[in-house]
Amino acid sequence: MKTIIPDLKKHFDGVVNALKEELKAVRTSHASPALLENIEVEAYGGAMKMKLMELATITNEGPTTLAIIPFDPTLTQDIEKAIRKSPLGLSPTTQTSKILIMVPSLSTEQRAKYVKLVNEMAEKSRTSVRGNRDDARKKIRNAFEAKELSEDEKYRLEKQVDEETQKVNEQLQIVREKKEKEITTV
Repeated sequence: MKTIIPDLKKHFDGVVNALKEELKAVRTSHASPALLENIEVEAYGGAMKMKLMELATITNEGPTTLAIIPFDPTLTQDIEKAIRKSPLGLSPTTQTSKILIMVPSLSTEQRAKYVKLVNEMAEKSRTSVRGNRDDARKKIRNAFEAKELSEDEKYRLEKQVDEETQKVNEQLQIVREKKEKEITTV
């Protein structure tokens, strides 16, 4: 029973971190290397699927330009192809062994679409939190029914579960609001 709250905190931390990682791929008004990091590239003629961050260095070359420098110059075309196929709608330009990407500013419709996407991702995270909370409450209830917990311990643990749930929901709200602000800032 001593592991219920620590396990719950670990699950909650994982949910928050997963949301942060997922939101990195959502476009904002500014060019960010995180936008491209997780694009899957079919490298070496399709023999391997690797993330772009494993194949190249991604840097900013100004507020709206990203530069990609492959570790292996023979992968330049594979990387360019993967970027074109991605849902980001970006057009890479190759300059010898460097790929440049101009990230255009977002239209009002695109901003609204991305804000909606961010809200959906945050809601999915909140659903995961509710599931973890319900599992913890079920464990507490089962332990109480099996006479492993006193009624006071049951209420204390349930209160801790609710407090942790409240904290993580506030964290998710902050993460969501921060990303929304990045998207809507011109």
